[in-house]
Amino acid sequence: MTSLGEAYNQREWSDRDRQWVIAGIGAFLAGVAAIVAAIALVATPLGDALGLTGQYEAREVAGVLAGLGVPAILLSVVAVLPSSRRQGIGVVVGAAISIVGVGLFVHAYPWMWPPAEPSYAFETTMVYFFGACLALWSVFSTVASYRVRNNPQGTVRMEVTREGETRTVRVPREQYQQYRQAIRGDGGEQSSVIREIESEFRE
Repeated sequence: MTSLGEAYNQREWSDRDRQWVIAGIGAFLAGVAAIVAAIALVATPLGDALGLTGQYEAREVAGVLAGLGVPAILLSVVAVLPSSRRQGIGVVVGAAISIVGVGLFVHAYPWMWPPAEPSYAFETTMVYFFGACLALWSVFSTVASYRVRNNPQGTVRMEVTREGETRTVRVPREQYQQYRQAIRGDGGEQSSVIREIESEFRE
């Protein structure tokens, strides 16, 4: 059985697939890099250095990079933090809709973009905005769920292993302190503490 000290210090990160965490970190760094590159293209001579010398070329590339960077960052949060299937699907669908918005931008800019007529700026912006809002809502839900799991209203989460089966139980913090004192003491109460914890396991 996991010791009480180890159970008290157990972290939610231990349940995460390392590959998902690495992928999330990579997506976050790629998203940040894309946004920084977009800013550099429109605010520095970087566009000229890369051969984007046309009136709209640098702006178009910057718009695409920034448009892809935001959903990449949102995806990274759900990939790294513990999340439900619904939250994962929500952020993926939202990111996909945002990418459709980026595709519309590539199609419309610059010849169907204000002040040109007809203009598809409104439609493009609404598609991207809807996707970003859906992804952002999933991220907020993931972060809120993670905070609740890490602050379980005054309880302590313990992982109990019995006969090869592992189950997570929660006990009040005061009860946990009593367990620790009993385990440390010399009053022969360890067996009764173990039986009590196992009774929590069977519930």
